[in-house]
Amino acid sequence: MSQEIILKNVSKTYGKKKAVNDVSLTISEGMFGLLGRNGAGKTTLMKILATIHEPTGGQVLVNGTDIKESGKIRSMTGYLPQDFSMYGGMSAYEAMDYLGTLSGMKKEERKAKIPALLEKVNLAANHRTKVRAMSGGMRRRLGIAQAILHDPRVLIVDEPTAGLDPEERVRFRNLLCEIAQDRIVILSTHIVGDIEATCEDIAVLDEGRLIFKGTVRELLEMAEGKVYTAEISRMELEELKTRHIVTAILSKGSKAEVRFLAEGGTPFEKAFIAEPNVEDAYLYLMGKEGGKNLCG
Repeated sequence: MSQEIILKNVSKTYGKKKAVNDVSLTISEGMFGLLGRNGAGKTTLMKILATIHEPTGGQVLVNGTDIKESGKIRSMTGYLPQDFSMYGGMSAYEAMDYLGTLSGMKKEERKAKIPALLEKVNLAANHRTKVRAMSGGMRRRLGIAQAILHDPRVLIVDEPTAGLDPEERVRFRNLLCEIAQDRIVILSTHIVGDIEATCEDIAVLDEGRLIFKGTVRELLEMAEGKVYTAEISRMELEELKTRHIVTAILSKGSKAEVRFLAEGGTPFEKAFIAEPNVEDAYLYLMGKEGGKNLCG
């Protein structure tokens, strides 16, 4: 059976603030990236999908089930929040066993499933390690293990790699991709590199509004012909930053190699057109939405 999440005109209001503003979106099986700056409404939308918050308006269907049927939704959904924490005094195995008990799993099922899950998230050798003694990356991987303990069809992870070192970030992204082979995995983040490395389908939120939905390729196409590189002096760099969105700067002594956005053709003689990456395209989109002049 096809797995699909459908959001129709979903809104969430806190007082006078619309944290999520009329979002319509379809999310299919595999890795789906939800991108946006801090405060864009990503976490609120994730909490709606996890039935922690109720939408103020609109409708959400998860594999054909209305989000209002919270019991059914929670039985098919795993959630790893941004501020995830577990029982620090317990070992990895004890914490998983306790959570399995709370969810109604029988002892025999827990004994069979927990070691396999700890192996899957590369924590088998740390099954006796206390949670409070684990690194940030280990705790995040344990968080994934608890989120898929009941074999959910949907996995929601909110800002999972923030604060992780590069090696842990790569390991965590690879784990999510493996898990997504037979279920929906929604990755919410403000880290563009995580989306570029894992997702084909993405959406971008800004101030609660959906400003882009499509594939990574379609996002890249928006910035084609608008990304340039140039080697310029420090004095020229300061002037360039007042006229264009600069996406990267590489220092070279008294000079700098810059990557920037511009429209309307080559902006100056020393500038050469470049292939856009996802970060370029994302910043181009955000600049256009914010009314930023890219032309100088």
